[in-house]
Amino acid sequence: MRSKLFLLLGIVLLFAACSTQKADLIVYNANVYTVDSTFSKATAFAVKDGKFVAVGDSASVFGQYQSDSLLNAEGKAIYPGLYDAHAHFYGLGQMLDQADLVETTSPQQIVEKLKAWQAAHPDQVWIIGRGWDQNDWAIKEFPTKEMLDKAFPNNPVYLTRIDGHASWVNSKALQLAKITAETKTEGGLVIVKNGQPSGVLVDRAQQLVRALNPTPTHADITQKLLKAQALCLSFGLTNVGDAGLAPEVIDLIDSLQQKGVLKIRLYPMVSISQENIDKMLKRGVYQTDRLNVRSFKIYADGALGSRGACLLQPYTDAPETTGFLLFSPKELENYIAQLAQSDFQANTHCIGDSANRLMLNLYAKYLKGPNNRRWRIEHAQIVNPADIPTFGKYSILPSAQPTHATSDMYWAGDRLGKNREKHGYAFKDLMLQNNKITLGTDFPVEAVSPFYTFHSAVFRQDAKGWPQGGYQVENALTREQALRGMTLWAAYGNFEENRLGSIEIGKEADFIILQKDLMTTSAGELREVKVIRTYIMGEKVFAQD
Repeated sequence: MRSKLFLLLGIVLLFAACSTQKADLIVYNANVYTVDSTFSKATAFAVKDGKFVAVGDSASVFGQYQSDSLLNAEGKAIYPGLYDAHAHFYGLGQMLDQADLVETTSPQQIVEKLKAWQAAHPDQVWIIGRGWDQNDWAIKEFPTKEMLDKAFPNNPVYLTRIDGHASWVNSKALQLAKITAETKTEGGLVIVKNGQPSGVLVDRAQQLVRALNPTPTHADITQKLLKAQALCLSFGLTNVGDAGLAPEVIDLIDSLQQKGVLKIRLYPMVSISQENIDKMLKRGVYQTDRLNVRSFKIYADGALGSRGACLLQPYTDAPETTGFLLFSPKELENYIAQLAQSDFQANTHCIGDSANRLMLNLYAKYLKGPNNRRWRIEHAQIVNPADIPTFGKYSILPSAQPTHATSDMYWAGDRLGKNREKHGYAFKDLMLQNNKITLGTDFPVEAVSPFYTFHSAVFRQDAKGWPQGGYQVENALTREQALRGMTLWAAYGNFEENRLGSIEIGKEADFIILQKDLMTTSAGELREVKVIRTYIMGEKVFAQD
C-alpha cells in the first residue's frame, strides 16, 4: 500500500512539473508590497524575460512556474524599484569628484577642507567644491572672497552652494571671468560689497565662472555617471529623473546603456535653450528600455536659501528684494508655446509663490483644461492657496522633494514670515488636486537616500525627530501615499505607469529587498533602513556585502 502512495505522489509531482513553465527567477517567502491599484500584498512572484509573469502566494506561483534560480526572501519586505522623480544624476557624479562641503559649520572649516582636497589633488589648477550653506553657520551671512584669496591666491576657486543656485569664488576666478562691480547678467546677480564683487554669484551669474571650469572628456563623464549609478543602486533607486542635461550628455548616457555599462533607468530633462529646443523637437520623443527623453527642464526662479526664489511680496528678512526670475515672462512663454506644439513635457522649477503663479497661469493658457500632457511644476515649494486649484483644473503634476521641507524648516519662517510659511511644502494639498504627487530628493542638493524622502514626507521631522509632532503636519502624506509617490505615481509622471512602478504581471521586474518594512518601521528608524538587493529587469544590480 505504501509503495502505491509513493508512486501516486511521484505521478502528481511529475504532472505538476510537466504543466509548469520555466521562469528565470522565483522569489518566495516574501512580504511583497505590489503598489497596484488596491495596494495588495503577495508572498511570491516569478520573473521571466525581465518581466513579472506571476504574482501571488507560493502555491499559485510554484503551480505555474519552476526555476533553477530560487530566492528565499526570508520574510523581508519587497517593493517596486524606487524612483527619484527629480534629482541631478550627473551632478551627483560631479560632486563625488569635488571637495565635499556638505554640513560644514563655518567658512574656516571649508578652507581647511579645501586645503586637504588640494593636497590630495596637486595636479588640479581649479579648486572646485559643493555643499556649503550659510544657514548652517553661526553667522548666517554670505561669505566673501577675502578668506579664499588668502588661502588660495594663485588657484581659481569655485564653490557651489548646496542648492546649486549660488557660488562662492575667489579673486582669481573673478579676474579670469572679467567680473567687476559693473557686471550685469539677466536672471542672475553679482553681489557687490564695498564697491567690489563680494565673491558670491547668484543663479545665472554663476555661469560666468563655471564656463571657465575644465571641460570634462567623455571618459571623465563616464566615470562620474558610473559613480552616481553605484550610489543610487545601493539605495534601491532603479529610475532617476535628471533635472537638466545637455543633449550631448544624454547621447553618451544612451550609448552607455546600450552597451550595458549603465544599468539604471534615467529620465533626463533636456536643459532649456532655443538651440536645444530646435535640436530635440526635430528628433522627437525618444525612449528605450532604460532611457526616456520626453521633457525639458525650465528654470523660472532660484532658491529660497539664496533669496533667489521669486516671491509675490518682499522677503521678511530682506525687505528690499522679492527675488527674481531667471528668464523674462516673455522668454518663458516663448518656450511654453513651442513645447505646447510638441509631444514634450514642460517641467518647470518653481520655488517662490510668484514663480509658481506665473508658470501655473502660463501652463493653463496653453493646456486650456483637463489633459494628458502631464506637465510638471518641479518643487512647487511656496504656492499661494489661491493657486493650488490650478494644478487640478489643468491636470498639472506637482513634483516635490520632502526633504526640502525638513532642511528649510529651521529658517523658512525667517525668509517668509510665519503666515506665508504656511503656504509652503504643502504636499498633501498638492497631491489632492490630481490624487497624485511625484517625489524625489533633488540630490546632491539633499542626501541621495529615498528613505529620507519617505520619512520627511510622512513624519516631517529631521534625523533627530525634531520638531516633536512634525513640521506643518497638516500637509503630511500617509505611508501609502509616500510609497506611491516614489513608485507608481512617479512612473505616471514619466508616462511609464503601464510598464513600471508596481509589481504586477506584465510589468518589467524592477524590485528591491529591504532589511526593514517601510510600512511598519518606527519613524526613528526609517532613515537607517538598508537595501539588501536591487533588481532591474530581473537582473541583480546591487547586493549588500
